Amino acid sequence: MPRRPQFTAYDVSSGGTGPYSLATGPGPGGGALWFTYAGDGRIGRFVPGGGGLTSFALAPDSRPTVLTPGPDAALWCTLNGAGRIGRISGDGEVREYAPPTADSGPYGIATGPDGALWFTEMTPGRIGRLTPEGEFTEFPLPVPGAFPSMLVAGADGRALWCTLNQAHAVARVALDGTVTTHPLPTPGAAPVGIAVSPDGSVWCTEIAAGALARLAPDGRVTEHPLPDRETARPHAVTVAPDGTVWCTAWGTGRVCALAPDGTVLAYEQLPGEAPEPHGITTGPDGAVWTALERGELVRID
Repeated sequence: MPRRPQFTAYDVSSGGTGPYSLATGPGPGGGALWFTYAGDGRIGRFVPGGGGLTSFALAPDSRPTVLTPGPDAALWCTLNGAGRIGRISGDGEVREYAPPTADSGPYGIATGPDGALWFTEMTPGRIGRLTPEGEFTEFPLPVPGAFPSMLVAGADGRALWCTLNQAHAVARVALDGTVTTHPLPTPGAAPVGIAVSPDGSVWCTEIAAGALARLAPDGRVTEHPLPDRETARPHAVTVAPDGTVWCTAWGTGRVCALAPDGTVLAYEQLPGEAPEPHGITTGPDGAVWTALERGELVRID
């Protein structure tokens, strides 16, 4: 996208309660943006085009963090404060599931190619798997203190990928739980967000290195620094339908667009003071949206 992006902001909160993560899910008229209010224990649903805003209450200290569309027309999310996984139906009915390991600090979550929900357990350093029927399996990581963060299904239908924030690596998690790690070139990169391109490449944000890393299908890793590398602190990343790679630069209040080869196409300041962008995804309307912790969802055109 060679032209400068345009922003349209929608107020969804006040007082610094979120939004944090967002995902596209079911909603009136063909879909909605669902998002977490990490600060006060709610899930929000916003329908672009005038469909309105709805929120669904959880326990105030549950800290809903990352969410994903499930295989069952529901949204699933990690409740980091409660140490549980939550399921939210399209009409707001909530169910919670407790992993075998208490206080596991669940964070990233994604639907796997096997139809199960896969999630990261930051505290014990494990990957969890939950079937829609409520059956858990936990897989240990081979790296102590790895602090697994975000998670995404791979393009080959045989594995998932996650960032190992304190191991400074990306891990491939096969459906049988076998883990293969791929170290990042920059020491102390602290990867967080992760996304997959249609060509099978894996992209991750290096929050401490101010860069995005691309792991090619042949295993080669290339790093692409953001313009304000020292202060950008890239957090979440997504790949748009046209192949453009978008990430949020939490530290500088910007969004960045990269071509598939890593060329920076745009690095644009979001409107307003201290926006704190976190989650980013493609919405049901085909546009890219980001969540500002200040209290807004922003459409990017």
